[in-house]
Amino acid sequence: AGLHVRASEWYESHGWMLEAFRHAAAAHDVERAERLIENKAMGLHLRSVATTILDWLEALPAAVLDARPRLRVRSATLALMAWRIHGVEEKLLAAEAALQNCAADANTRDLTGQIACARATLALIRYDLKTMLTQAHRALAYLPVENHTFLFTANWALATANLLLGDRVTAARACQQAIDFSQKSGSVFSKILATTISGTLQHMDNQLHQAAETYRRVLELSGENPHPNAGNVQLGLAEIYYQWNDLESAAWHAQHSLHVMQQYDQLIDRFILCEVFLARLQLARGDTAGAAARLAGAERSARQQNFRLRLPDIAAGQVWVLIRQRRPEAAAALARQYDLPLSLAQALIAQGDPAAARAVLDPVHWQMEARGWADELLKTMVLQAVGLSLCGVEDQAEQVLDEALALAEPGGFVRLFVDMGAPMQALLARAAGRGIRPAYVHQLLAAFEAETREEGLTASVPDPSRPVDALTPRELEVLRLIAQGLSNQEIGQRLFLALDTVKGHNRRIFEKLQVQRRTEAIARARA
Repeated sequence: AGLHVRASEWYESHGWMLEAFRHAAAAHDVERAERLIENKAMGLHLRSVATTILDWLEALPAAVLDARPRLRVRSATLALMAWRIHGVEEKLLAAEAALQNCAADANTRDLTGQIACARATLALIRYDLKTMLTQAHRALAYLPVENHTFLFTANWALATANLLLGDRVTAARACQQAIDFSQKSGSVFSKILATTISGTLQHMDNQLHQAAETYRRVLELSGENPHPNAGNVQLGLAEIYYQWNDLESAAWHAQHSLHVMQQYDQLIDRFILCEVFLARLQLARGDTAGAAARLAGAERSARQQNFRLRLPDIAAGQVWVLIRQRRPEAAAALARQYDLPLSLAQALIAQGDPAAARAVLDPVHWQMEARGWADELLKTMVLQAVGLSLCGVEDQAEQVLDEALALAEPGGFVRLFVDMGAPMQALLARAAGRGIRPAYVHQLLAAFEAETREEGLTASVPDPSRPVDALTPRELEVLRLIAQGLSNQEIGQRLFLALDTVKGHNRRIFEKLQVQRRTEAIARARA
């Protein structure tokens, strides 16, 4: 034990906190181990670190934990950080019971505030926003001014809850408070969460370039830690690259997000959003059947695991599929079922009833404007411009389009317009003739032309009755991953192949299938 303590002291003096903790634990020096756990340099945001400490805490005798209520609270908060959710409430109840035997002093109030923070975080997993707000406010009432780490957590919980409730103004205020406390705390985990919510607010405000930079900072801070927060950030980047029409990068980030989220698919529903996004990506690449299959699988998962809050997100994706399948009536019915006004407007336009779409969109426009929801307002205006144009109200359509372009250009939106199809292309062509935002309109029209060329190449896939050389098992494996939307780099990582080797497989696959592009190869293989 003495040697372990000396080793622990040596590691601590050299900044190796986890090794210092391990030796303190081996020496059964609970006091030293507890102090090391609270050291800001411990790196509790790393799952391996949190798990190591949590395993030690859970092995301690109940008498030791009852004598040190702070360790009971830390066991609960570390379980949340390590995503070992089951049993957290029991840990919190045990901590409260242990506090009953303590004097009602500043330390007790501090731990009471920490318990409230833990309950607010636990409520988020269940989307119990009322409890989340109640516990966050309770934490703020109990925590001392010097406990910057948990004051951050309370404000982060307020920001997240209000964001989910749609009150972005209140969320932004709480986010700023959270950022301030994260900087004061020096906690890496606090900084990661604060930076993430800041990026989310930028994303919602259509500040795509700023949001992308913020998300990248989060990934740098997170390192290789496969925390769900990293998955959220990867999905945010995927959505941004999609809007920039960089579908390859969008697919790369979306696949990474899905990989992280699938590790927690029994606890949280975010993997459903990854599947919905990947389906949207398949639609953009012309793979309607693949998108429909992916969304059907996502719906099964959501129903089986009772993630019913994600059903509207899935339905929004299914509306796009039904429109592509030339079933606008079914798309409109689904949008009405889940109360999706923008999806309904899109379906009504596809149905040939732009006047009805306008009637749906006008109140949404004023509602989004009043709330200050920049992202939803922009989507609404793009649809309004198309609806007005199809109704023959050209001057008003160009005016709304001009306003939408002014909102979209700083963020570099492309897919928002391209996904509207031929009516938007015609509207932009008229705008180009009128000299409306010439540089940006030219960029969008170029994206439409590239899309048209791609569709033309896909449509001219060789006759499937013509013979093709047999693909090797490895080439079939590569082709299946191409069809899933993986980039060459991702395929190499998945199959443990060098990038040049993957490219070589691609060349041989294209030669055998008598095609020149990925989309052609997928279509030819399916045929």
